[in-house]
Amino acid sequence: MEVFIEPIGRLMNEFSKLPGVGKKTAQRYAYRVINMSETEAHAFADAIIGVKKRVHFCKICGNFTEGDVCDICRLRDSGTICVVKEPKDVIALEKLHEFKGVYHVLHGVIDPMNGVTPNDIRIRELLARVQEGNVQEVIMATNPDVEGEATAMYIAKILKPLGVKVTRLARGIAIGSELEYTDDVTLARALIERKEI
Repeated sequence: MEVFIEPIGRLMNEFSKLPGVGKKTAQRYAYRVINMSETEAHAFADAIIGVKKRVHFCKICGNFTEGDVCDICRLRDSGTICVVKEPKDVIALEKLHEFKGVYHVLHGVIDPMNGVTPNDIRIRELLARVQEGNVQEVIMATNPDVEGEATAMYIAKILKPLGVKVTRLARGIAIGSELEYTDDVTLARALIERKEI
């Protein structure tokens, strides 16, 4: 005998497909939906359907947009491109209100162990943007892990001959941390990338 009736079990199963949602959380989400008014449930469902129908990728940078081209690509100077792995990375950088250029979303990183090659992510599109001629700098803002580093190095290697400046986000010791608890790689990188004050 099933513990949950079919509609509840099906809803829990769908919630459990979301990242970071285990069985207990899926169960809480399902119960919350059951306890919603019909109006609230329709609004929730409409939001999901609406995002699937209206949100797609910008044809220039690959970020989320409702139109063909996102507002960042439409309104900002395209002389500096910040390359990121995913659209959520754009949001993280935009929260800082510091970067005034445009973005390029790769939709992944080079990961040979999982069969992801340079042809599987949006490197060709980045190369085409740089070859248009008005780009002065490309900032590599991929994660500082093995795959992110490999992707940054690969892209830098193919962009250097084009005469564009390729930079990497600085890495180092987090504010408020203690040197004795900092891992060796981070500490070494902080020492190498030290700046004059």
